[in-house]
Amino acid sequence: MLYEKMVGLIANIHLYLVRFMRLRVLLFCACSLASAEHTFSSQATSPSQASGDEQTLWGLERAYWRYVEDNDLAAYSDLWHKDFLGWPSVSSAPVRKDHITDWITSQTAKGLAFKTVEFKTAAIQITGDVAFACYWVTFRWVDKEGSGAPHTFRITHAWLRSGKDWRIIGGMSMPESENPAK
Repeated sequence: MLYEKMVGLIANIHLYLVRFMRLRVLLFCACSLASAEHTFSSQATSPSQASGDEQTLWGLERAYWRYVEDNDLAAYSDLWHKDFLGWPSVSSAPVRKDHITDWITSQTAKGLAFKTVEFKTAAIQITGDVAFACYWVTFRWVDKEGSGAPHTFRITHAWLRSGKDWRIIGGMSMPESENPAK
């Protein structure tokens, strides 16, 4: 009789330990998943944040051309990161931030005014605090009579976020051919 009670007690203790271990494993898994979700959610860009960042960046790209059109070189220069390096199509070599307005002043010095004709987005990729925007822009440098041929360029800008602000850290442009390859 005592033997049977001992076996029953041991069986109950064993069952209790198994349940306790299962509960600990379940609790460990839940904590691990919660920790992983928190880690990845703080590093990844949520779809709504990406959408907001995309809107912000396309707005900055449009502002870029508005500043050129308004000949607002101060606002235009403020879009650029201090460590910018890029290769505009009008330059024979890459340029840094201290030469980003050269392409504008070389035309306005001749009495020409910049007019945006069309801005057409192609693609944007945002990864954390880095973004890469690709698009076409058609513009004209017009004289006092409003005459000037349209030019279409492919533009790429690499943007870097610092805090809440985005700045252009790199870029390149090239004229669009009359019959671009598909």
